[in-house]
Amino acid sequence: MEEKENWTKLTNKESLVILNKGTEMPFSGEYNDFNTKGVYHCKQCNSPLYTSDDKFNAGCGWPSFDDEIKGRVERILDQDGRRIEIVCANCKGHLGHVFIGEGFTLKNTRHCVNSISLKFIPS
Repeated sequence: MEEKENWTKLTNKESLVILNKGTEMPFSGEYNDFNTKGVYHCKQCNSPLYTSDDKFNAGCGWPSFDDEIKGRVERILDQDGRRIEIVCANCKGHLGHVFIGEGFTLKNTRHCVNSISLKFIPS
């Protein structure tokens, strides 16, 4: 894992989402309709979070994954008390939310992730 001094300096827009738990507009993120093979890393600390093999098109306007790289994503009860927030396990940067039971994939899980929280590294 990257040490804090090697973390990416975030733009104001990235900080709004990653540090302040904001949400980018649906269908606006660069990875929404993106299907290249590789690994999605945390924009802030560069920790690998998701593989392209777990990405699917949920049609919700944000990149969707039905699994994470083991131990790299934490789930936290959201402040609204209903949703489950997902954060990078290394730096605690906000990624989005996870939803269970929607039936999109056999794993029955959807990580709804802000593109702005991710950095893609092709394989």
